[in-house]
Amino acid sequence: MGNLLSSYGWWILALVLIAAELLAPGYFLLWIGVAAAVMGLVMLVVPGLPFIAQAAAFGVLAIATCLVYWKFIRPLAELRDDEPLLNRKGERMLGRRLLVAEAFVNGRGKVRVGDSVWLAEGPDVGVGDAVEVVAVHGATLRVTPVA
Repeated sequence: MGNLLSSYGWWILALVLIAAELLAPGYFLLWIGVAAAVMGLVMLVVPGLPFIAQAAAFGVLAIATCLVYWKFIRPLAELRDDEPLLNRKGERMLGRRLLVAEAFVNGRGKVRVGDSVWLAEGPDVGVGDAVEVVAVHGATLRVTPVA
């Protein structure tokens, strides 16, 4: 009976860690929870394992599952990303042609992007001139005139 309680304890820890992952997402607690679940299985196979050995095995499993995630699973998720620039709006502007909304004076002005206006840097140009985005520095676009 003590053996079942030991494996149940690891499975309960696994459920708590995986539930905590739902509250604080980041995929870190999930993999430690997976390690705890594996420890529950280990305790079924090796019922008399001393606590120190259990703790050491859990530590190794936790590190191993996190490394497997970082090395193999995370890169696969990044490859499947159909919109890699979704939260990087500035980088999505590269190569885009825009119209000057506020004349550039001393290398700074504003360009119209859809229904908004963005700060921009580049050579002095007048209102209505076309420019192309060549770089992004924070929330400021670097532009060059279009001939």
